Formats: sequence, C-alpha cells, structure tokens
Amino acid sequence: MGKEIIFIVEDSQEGGYEAKALGYSIFTEAETMAELRKSVKDAVKCHFDAKEMPSIIRLHMVKDEVLTA
Repeated sequence: MGKEIIFIVEDSQEGGYEAKALGYSIFTEAETMAELRKSVKDAVKCHFDAKEMPSIIRLHMVKDEVLTA
C-alpha cells in the first residue's frame, strides 16, 4: 500500500462541507460531497509534486450531534 493522506470532513456552519488534512496545511470546502471529493483531489495535486503524491486519499467523516439531557 502506498502513502496515504487523511482528511477530516465536517459539516460547514455556512452549509456544505469542510475538509482539513491531518499533518498538512491543506483545507478545502464545497457545497456537496461530490464537489468536495473533486476539490480534495485538486488540493492534493496542487500541494504535492509527482514523486511525493499520496496514492490514497482517505476522507474521515465527523458528525457532531447535540442532545439535550
């Protein structure tokens, strides 16, 4: 298995989604999950040169749910 990069994906307060890479200064956002997947791929391509490019991009979905007691 090659090198991988992990993004934490959360709902944006403005609507849509935000993705932040763990261990790298990469952040992107989009209105839909399909747009976010494309945006994450584009951001990774811009951040790494060909020999450092991760072969796997993992999206870790985080969902906060608030309950009243």
